[in-house]
Amino acid sequence: MTGRSRASPVPKPVHAAHGAVFNAVLPEQSGWNVSKDIEIEIPGRLPLIPLRDVVIYPYMIFPLLIGRDSSMKAVEEAMVGEKMVFVVAQKDAGDEEPTRRGLYSHGTVAKVLQILKLPNNVIKVLVEGVARASIKKMHSVRGMKQVDIRLIEPKEEFTPKIEATARVAINLFRTYVTLNPNLPDEILSNIDQVSRPSVLVDFIAAHVIQGVDQKQPILEAEKLEDQFAALTGLLEAENEILELERTIEGQVRDRIAKTQRNFYLQEQIRVIQKELGEEFEDESGDYSKYRKLLEEGTFPGEVVEKAEEELEKLRITPAMSPESTVIRNYLDWVFALPWSKRSRDNLNIVNAEKILDEDHYGLKKPKERILEHLAVLKLVRKLRGQIICFVGPPGVGKTSLGRSIARSLKREFVRFSLGGVRDEAEIRGHRRTYIGAMPGRVIQNLKRAGTRNPVILLDEIDKMAMDFRGDPASALLEVLDPQQNSTFRDHYLDLDFDLSEVMFITTANVAEDIPHALYDRMEVIDLPGYLLHEKKKIAEQFLLPRNLKQHGLKEADLAFSKDGFEAVITQYTMEAGVRSLERKIAELCRKVARKRVAGTQKARVRITGKNVGDWLGVPDIHEKLRPEQPMLGSSIGLAWTAVGGDILRIEIGAHRGKGDLLLTGQLGDVMQESARAALTWLRVNASYYKIPDKWFEGRDLHIHIPEGAIPKDGPSAGVTLATALASAATGRRVRNDLAMTGELTLHGEVLAIGGLKEKAMAAIRAGITEVILPQENARELSELDPAIRRKLAFHPVSQMEEVLKLALLAKGRKTLPVRRKAAGKAAASRARA
Repeated sequence: MTGRSRASPVPKPVHAAHGAVFNAVLPEQSGWNVSKDIEIEIPGRLPLIPLRDVVIYPYMIFPLLIGRDSSMKAVEEAMVGEKMVFVVAQKDAGDEEPTRRGLYSHGTVAKVLQILKLPNNVIKVLVEGVARASIKKMHSVRGMKQVDIRLIEPKEEFTPKIEATARVAINLFRTYVTLNPNLPDEILSNIDQVSRPSVLVDFIAAHVIQGVDQKQPILEAEKLEDQFAALTGLLEAENEILELERTIEGQVRDRIAKTQRNFYLQEQIRVIQKELGEEFEDESGDYSKYRKLLEEGTFPGEVVEKAEEELEKLRITPAMSPESTVIRNYLDWVFALPWSKRSRDNLNIVNAEKILDEDHYGLKKPKERILEHLAVLKLVRKLRGQIICFVGPPGVGKTSLGRSIARSLKREFVRFSLGGVRDEAEIRGHRRTYIGAMPGRVIQNLKRAGTRNPVILLDEIDKMAMDFRGDPASALLEVLDPQQNSTFRDHYLDLDFDLSEVMFITTANVAEDIPHALYDRMEVIDLPGYLLHEKKKIAEQFLLPRNLKQHGLKEADLAFSKDGFEAVITQYTMEAGVRSLERKIAELCRKVARKRVAGTQKARVRITGKNVGDWLGVPDIHEKLRPEQPMLGSSIGLAWTAVGGDILRIEIGAHRGKGDLLLTGQLGDVMQESARAALTWLRVNASYYKIPDKWFEGRDLHIHIPEGAIPKDGPSAGVTLATALASAATGRRVRNDLAMTGELTLHGEVLAIGGLKEKAMAAIRAGITEVILPQENARELSELDPAIRRKLAFHPVSQMEEVLKLALLAKGRKTLPVRRKAAGKAAASRARA
């Protein structure tokens, strides 16, 4: 053992204490002892201290922070005896109580020099490495670990090979210290004091900043040659990495220095040129490019002034400055917008009508309004009227109708969806003070269109939202208001852009969800759902040819019979539009294409009402049909839904009770109020219909509307509820071929309703032949499709008394009376009246 002068190695952080991590070791607390040899007696069994992330070599003085109970007991045991412990690195630093397999086989016998107790039950132990050793056997004794060891004493050889290897190691270590900024140069002076090769190996290895996996092989090598080989290999690899790091750092430093030098010289040139009154040198060419765009383009006066201002900023701003990039992006947007470029309108009304008919079947009223709009545009050449808003269920052609308008006018068409937009900046843009700022969607789409008078479709305007970032609906007011949009100012551009020549078209599914301020500025055109015969025509003329082309098929490959389309529509779709219908036609095309490619189908496929199930499987839709027989305490109502119309079955259950009213079927507040109003009306008029008062007092009434998972609300079921209640109270059955709709007052008046067309279509699908409706809605009958008026007989009424006369059968009758055709014609004539 030795007692020489101490050096100051910089070991890696020690993880010796239980649950603690120590980030530094003070230089005066660690060192190196390489003085003259002293003989020390080492016991064959020593207390064990496992180490985390550190390897201790012989002659190395190192502080350990110990917190594990077993390690503390090992130190106490050592202090009682020879003050010797065995320190060995553990393989997994996270292992709290490592077993024999969790430790490396070789470690170091160390002598305890000093102990210092610290707070939190931690002790600091200064140890000095004495000799290499390996573990023979491990024992658990009194809560600590002890090991039987085998000492390893490398043979000191002063052969020419060992001397040459030592010189190589010293030179590599000198290079390592020079390249590594974490090691002090004083270490190199200490290495000259080491004369023994075995001590030299341990001295250099202790100062190499590396992990346990790299340093442990040097400790485990038992021959001196093997120790030097492992050491030189580690040093060569480290020196190569450090050389590469220094090269990269030098390149980065040179690049930064060059950039700073160029910036300094450019600033000097700018100052000199400014003093001489000369133009600066535009190295990137951006200034010249923007100047040329400004001189050759046609821009409003405000835009020219703003562009000149930004160009002057660009001229005096260094090219490498972040502000220069912001200015360039802004100028790119300014010069990319169509300030003066516009499309030449094609105002041929006959051609526009032809294009609309080519692209869409039906939609007579929307087409008429569009043609009126174009006619006025042709007369005045500049239209500042209301914005068109198409309202209707999904799949009825709102978006494609806007595209057809653009095609008929020969204008550019752009569309952007407002669904889910909740930030005002989406419309007006972000101010340039924000990183990554850009214009709003209106300006972006004008750039995409390339003209100042495109057709811009604002889709799903009823699905906008708002939050803490602002209300996009309020930002749209300026865009859609004809009195304001001639000076629309985007936050990013901070320039007025004239939107008065843009034709804005909006779409929505539900008019009630459109913000009122926007709704007031738009002309709403309803696009109702398609009738069965309209869907058949659309499928035949548009959907089938398009899908045949998309799937690589010809008319000779797939065809439909007269009832084929009807079967697909009624059995596999339930919608107001035709999206699901197109998906089913596409599915049929795919199946036919597969069979054609496989060679199993060469003949033409013909889809009929009988074989459609073989191709599409079990029908998806179970159509609601009217009851087979008139029912007691049950009536049929009509409802409007987002996908068209539907029928409602009202059921009344009367049983002995306390006179309570129970409402089930997920009824909304308005419908529950309608039910109570209907019951009140019936009780007030009970004597007229010969209903005893005790009938109400001694019974609980249960009103139920089937399909309880679907929410239902609205006042138009009032007459239907009153009819079902009257049927239960009088014992007279309700006709099963008749449906009704209308709001009921306490005085028995029948008030107007909405969605008449959708409700009439639902009645036809259910097999209903007659419909009761409010007198106020009679004027809408003339606008219904002739096909609807042929299939339904309408009965306009103004009082509930008229409803019951039409709906209730005579007491005791269980079937409908035989009606002559003349009666049906009379009813139809009353409806037209």
